Amino acid sequence: MGGILILGGARSGKSSFAENLAKSFSDQVLYVATAIPFDEGMKDRIRKHQESRPPQWNTVELYSEFQLIQTLDKFKTSEVVLLDCITVMVTNLMLDQAVDYDQVTHEELDKIESKIFIELEMLLKVLDSSGKQYILVSNEVGLGLVPPYKLGNYFRDIAGRVNQRIAAFVGDVYFVVSGIPMKIK
Repeated sequence: MGGILILGGARSGKSSFAENLAKSFSDQVLYVATAIPFDEGMKDRIRKHQESRPPQWNTVELYSEFQLIQTLDKFKTSEVVLLDCITVMVTNLMLDQAVDYDQVTHEELDKIESKIFIELEMLLKVLDSSGKQYILVSNEVGLGLVPPYKLGNYFRDIAGRVNQRIAAFVGDVYFVVSGIPMKIK
């Protein structure tokens, strides 16, 4: 089938566009959520996302370690896999590391990024070989202000490179601004 990457800023409408696109392909959708409900605001966002999805969709929450092969085997009837969102996955993987990002060395940071890219390559390989249509949602992180703290800078750089890798890998890329999708690849 092939993959689709949907990029956009915070509250750009990228998730809604991804969900509508998934619905247009099939009603048999596996929704892979990566958000961790760490506070009341995030719990509310997750609840609203859940309420917007059709009830027949299967939802799986995978936070950092992607057991995607087993998940796809469990939900064989799903024709579409929608993963929302890649940047939250990157955040989870970065915060999974026992490192002080204010004191991290460039060598340690390179190792962390390498681990993230190993996870990413496994994810892309599994999705691509699944024979299912897959849609990946990610935040465009390069259009905002430069973060004033080291972790934010490291995250922005790694997430930007992750987005570039996915965009090169998939067949279609959309950029969503103010709820308006633009196909850019």
